[in-house]
Amino acid sequence: MGCTNDNIKKICNFYVSDWHLAVMLLPYINKEINEGVKITTILEKDIKNNIETLIGRLNLKNEDEILNINWNDNSNNIEKYIQRNLDDKRQNLFIINGNKDYIENTNEKLFKCIKEKRVQGKFIKIVDCYEIGKDDKKMYDIIKMHDGILNTSGEYEIQKIV
Repeated sequence: MGCTNDNIKKICNFYVSDWHLAVMLLPYINKEINEGVKITTILEKDIKNNIETLIGRLNLKNEDEILNINWNDNSNNIEKYIQRNLDDKRQNLFIINGNKDYIENTNEKLFKCIKEKRVQGKFIKIVDCYEIGKDDKKMYDIIKMHDGILNTSGEYEIQKIV
């Protein structure tokens, strides 16, 4: 299991291209919006054009809400960005995308902000998105550091797939 805090669940995701990432994330995000979850992206590079192109082709109820999510590169001053977006009134979903070092550094900053803001009792889900073939770590090592995995058919607990 990747986390010791019961209020935080870490999920990993593997993708082969920015288009594949967008196709996997959109239905998942649509479902999370339906459940009232606050969604924040922390991206090393911009995927806004991919999202805008795909959103018109998929039949999703929450198109406007999805388009209002920040899909741009927002790697400048990550800690202030996290503090502004961490909602202590409802559940949070943080989607982190970038290379291995970027994801690990962002997770450290996110956990620091959660601790400083003392977000208690609200569930926080973190989805770390890794491009296959871009990271030195083996997929199995990455999976072991997470509680679940997200793929095109949804979110699964690690115990059920390993």
